[in-house]
Amino acid sequence: MIKVLLADDHHVVRGALAALLDLEPDLTVVAQVGTGDKVVATARATGPDVAVLDVDMPGLDGLTAAADLHTALPACRVLILTGHGKPGHLRRALGAHVSGFLLKTAPPDDLVAAVRAVAEGRRVLDPSLALTAWDVTENPLTPRETDVLRLAAEGAEAPEIAERLHLTPGTVRNYLTAVVTKLNARNRTDAARIATDAGWI
Repeated sequence: MIKVLLADDHHVVRGALAALLDLEPDLTVVAQVGTGDKVVATARATGPDVAVLDVDMPGLDGLTAAADLHTALPACRVLILTGHGKPGHLRRALGAHVSGFLLKTAPPDDLVAAVRAVAEGRRVLDPSLALTAWDVTENPLTPRETDVLRLAAEGAEAPEIAERLHLTPGTVRNYLTAVVTKLNARNRTDAARIATDAGWI
């Protein structure tokens, strides 16, 4: 029996996925969570073979949760299920040791097959994303610049970002200036848009 953990912030979507997977004789949904920050603790408690994670969730996003899950429970395979396949998300998924990447528009049978394939140790990539994978662009930002920009994109000002990341406000402003320059953006708002569209934050 393949044990599955589902993480999606939309209750109806999560419930539908659980109902779909529970119809299969060899699959069982052992846990459901609505935020990324609950993934690791819930996986530790329930021991899933496969975690099906949405990319966009409150708390931690699905790709960050996937990386944390790999560190905590490397035997648990991760299948990312998302509404949009941004090139940057594919690169981040590879870095997070994700085993599969599937669009929510995929037929139900494809999801079931992907869960089984990932559980067996195989990699799965949505066929419609195969060409996109060739166009994946390297994120030009450092991890720290990415953290600063992510918080700025959430509306945090330099003093708050500095406090949360244990930096000085001046250092935060320097990071934001570097980010705007690297992304050839007009300002930090434009930089956040560029990075979000690319899937880097």
